[in-house]
Amino acid sequence: ADSSRECLERIELPLIPVLLQMERLGVNLDAGVLKELSNSFADTIKRLHEQIIEAAGEKFNPDSPKQLGAILFEKFKLPVGKKTRTGYSTDAATLAELTKLHPLPTLMIEYRELTKLKSTYLDALPRLVAGDGHIHTTFNQTVTATGRLSSSDPNLQNIPVRSELGRQIRAAFIPDARAFFDGGEEALLLSADYSQIELRLLAHLSEDIGLMAAFRDGQDFHSATAAQVFGVSLEEVTPQLRSRAKAVNFGIVYGQQAYGLSQSLGIPYREADEMIERYFAVYPRVRAFLDELIAQAYEYGWVETMFGRKRHIHELKSNNPNLRGFGERTAMNHPLQGSAADIIKLAMIEVQRRLDLEGYASQMILQVHDELVFNCVAPEVERLSAMVAEVMEHVVELRVPVLVDIGIGANWSLAH
Repeated sequence: ADSSRECLERIELPLIPVLLQMERLGVNLDAGVLKELSNSFADTIKRLHEQIIEAAGEKFNPDSPKQLGAILFEKFKLPVGKKTRTGYSTDAATLAELTKLHPLPTLMIEYRELTKLKSTYLDALPRLVAGDGHIHTTFNQTVTATGRLSSSDPNLQNIPVRSELGRQIRAAFIPDARAFFDGGEEALLLSADYSQIELRLLAHLSEDIGLMAAFRDGQDFHSATAAQVFGVSLEEVTPQLRSRAKAVNFGIVYGQQAYGLSQSLGIPYREADEMIERYFAVYPRVRAFLDELIAQAYEYGWVETMFGRKRHIHELKSNNPNLRGFGERTAMNHPLQGSAADIIKLAMIEVQRRLDLEGYASQMILQVHDELVFNCVAPEVERLSAMVAEVMEHVVELRVPVLVDIGIGANWSLAH
């Protein structure tokens, strides 16, 4: 209980006033950008709807999984994957499997993504704008099991990170010069993002020599892994090899096995299995460390982060092998993802202390995943960038360097 208490007193309680301040300030929203986007999404959705009806060869409601299932599996006789209580499953994984067999599943995947983003963000965000023109999200400290923050109304964690659509939505989040004394200065958004923090934690916690060396040398980490795992020189690493190594790197952090890797890369099971074996041959301490975590979870029923945040894993007591598998993956991932969550929270507490102490006008306004976002007054850009990077990189000293990427721009999309 002592380590849990320390986590509470050192991290969660001091974070409350920091989150309160961020919720109170909110983030400025460009409603015009959202309106335009909503209209353009509506046009695209209408066009997709027409293509879907054409591909199906008959009128039906694409929003009804039941009707879609009947067309895919009864009319077109495509191979049935999972069954649900009400009929055929048409979830994302099922549709992805069918894309090579018929054009309809591809159209449906795109249609669903667009309709979801439109209703969740483009149409909902303007309704959440308060009298000050800002959106005031709610940060939750007690929702996730890993210790990460979550947010609601709106949930900012779910805006797609890599996709073009996600970027377009982020472009509506803008700085606010009115927040500063005279409002005469230009305002910008500053984004500070931890680079590969969970993989750096894996190197730190496993103390694997090769993994630590790859980060200490400052080379591109995924390329370095590719060179090691595929036995080629750094110069010979192709983009395809790098992306495979990247999938293995992140897969390991989430306790992914050969089956999961073969699915995500679209390669045969045997090939995925060999890649994981080669990875562990190159980084042997990683396997030993992950095995230790699983053994500890079976023995004590919980695992914990570097800062004593425990997670009890009841699934390990189950007779169901799928549930036990989930429990083992959780045992491997929690100390990494949970420690990353602890570290960014400690950084937020210290950054806010420095903002107050050193008399900054700029404000910390958002936290999403491994990123902090600031409403920044232009003359403070350089000083703020240096301070935030210094705090985030050194709030906890690891056996490998911690790196933060800083971006600045006229909206969140340009800053990130």
